[in-house]
Amino acid sequence: MRLYHASSMIVEHPDVSHSREHLDFGRGFYLTLLPEQACKYAARFLARGRAAFVNEYLLDDDLSAYRVKKFSRYDGEWLDYVGSCRKGLRVNEYDMVEGGIANDRVFNTIDLYFAGLMSRDDALGRLAFEQPNHQLCILNQEILNSHLHFVCAKEIRKDK
Repeated sequence: MRLYHASSMIVEHPDVSHSREHLDFGRGFYLTLLPEQACKYAARFLARGRAAFVNEYLLDDDLSAYRVKKFSRYDGEWLDYVGSCRKGLRVNEYDMVEGGIANDRVFNTIDLYFAGLMSRDDALGRLAFEQPNHQLCILNQEILNSHLHFVCAKEIRKDK
C-alpha cells in the first residue's frame, strides 16, 4: 500500500515517540492514502514559515500478526474511539488504526458533542452526511521498523 505523510522534514525512519498525544487515533505515526490530502496538510507548515515535505512510503500487505482496526465510516464506534483517544484514555489497544479524519467540518461536530452542546444522536446525524477522508495511524514501532518502507520525499514550495 502506498502512503503519504506530511512533515516539516524528510522522515526516512519514523517513530511513534515523536508524535503528539491526544490525536484522533492516539499517539502514533499518521499517514494517508491520499497524496492531495498530504499536500494540503503540508501547506500548513509553509503557512508557519517552515519547510514542507510529503514523504512517501510503502506498507507491506501482510500485517496479519498485528491488531488492526479499520473504521469504514463515521459512526458511533468511530465517535467513541476518537473521543477516548483525544482524552488519552486508550493505550496499546491496537497496533494500527485506519479510518476517517476529523477534518474541520467533522471536528466542529465532534467538538460540540464532546463539549456537551450537541446530543450523540444529533452528532451522528450530522456525521452521516460526511464522506470520510483517510488517515492511518501506526501505533506499534515494530510495524514502522519492519513493514513501512521509505520511498522518497517531495518538498512542497509556495506558489509564486
